[in-house]
Amino acid sequence: MRIATVRTLRSALLTAVTLALPLTAPVPTSASVPVPASEIPAGTPDVLLTDQASKRILLLDGARRAWDPAADASAVRWAFSPLGDPRYADLEPGLSWVHPSEAKARVWQGRTYVLTVASYGFAAVVEYPSGRRHWGGALSPGTTRVNPHSIELLPNGNVAVAGSTGDVVRLYAASQGPADVPFASYALEDAHGLQWDGARRVLWALGGERLVALRVGGTAARPALIKAFEVPLPTPHGHDLGQVAGRPDRLWVSSGTAVYQYMKSARAFTQDFAGAADISRARVKAAGNDPATGQVVSTVPESGLGESWWTRKVAVHRPAGTYELANGGIYKARWWLPVPVLTA
Repeated sequence: MRIATVRTLRSALLTAVTLALPLTAPVPTSASVPVPASEIPAGTPDVLLTDQASKRILLLDGARRAWDPAADASAVRWAFSPLGDPRYADLEPGLSWVHPSEAKARVWQGRTYVLTVASYGFAAVVEYPSGRRHWGGALSPGTTRVNPHSIELLPNGNVAVAGSTGDVVRLYAASQGPADVPFASYALEDAHGLQWDGARRVLWALGGERLVALRVGGTAARPALIKAFEVPLPTPHGHDLGQVAGRPDRLWVSSGTAVYQYMKSARAFTQDFAGAADISRARVKAAGNDPATGQVVSTVPESGLGESWWTRKVAVHRPAGTYELANGGIYKARWWLPVPVLTA
């Protein structure tokens, strides 16, 4: 995990100067105003997360605040690990499946998939709930030379992977087979996030200093990535990128010190979204909203765990609350809201 070398406190002054927003008074954080499980809003989705401590992707019950799979297995709706699974043996998961760093849900051709990568080279599109493999790759297994941080599925079945140490976005011709396929590359320093945009037909890619819109050229068998345009980030060390659910003109973007929404039509970053004063803070590894209930989840590392980027808590905003995974080592968490992969 690449941690920002300079950690500055987010202040109202920085927000006002950088984004031309009015100053706002501090509000209580999710840790200081917890909502008990009995007050979790009806219809709250389940939570999909990467648990690096157990080396699993977990889909956990969103209707309970405390998760302890060892004591109560019913908290786990679904789990995935390639370790010991012969369908993934060629990807050398004993070497490559270390520190799973991404999990997101997509719907493609009528089936649901979980997209996942791990820091030591593993990348796969996994059918839910069967665990069947659509595509998988091992990018320098056993090393962090590429350090996959995010993954995205395109409408033609091809798969993009962002490598932070490798400073690259790769687009694999996964439509041609489950492994060992050609790929196109686009150089992006500290590449961390990917999001397909069917309406604009671009692949958004987040790097350490910039957000880039990439057009896909070539053919399905021999793809190419071509920059359409880019914008500099308001603050450095871009980390998480995702669609704002229910607002197609906006993306979630986290940096080393803040969380923003990017307005595509205006090509501008803003913090005008509800709950920004609580949601925007340093070292946010993932952020996303549920449009039905208005809740937002985010993850921020806590001290004293096995790795400096781990947490056992998933923060909830609007209203404030906290999920906690017993003995966990969470990196990212997202609402279970499988997104259709479409081209408008």
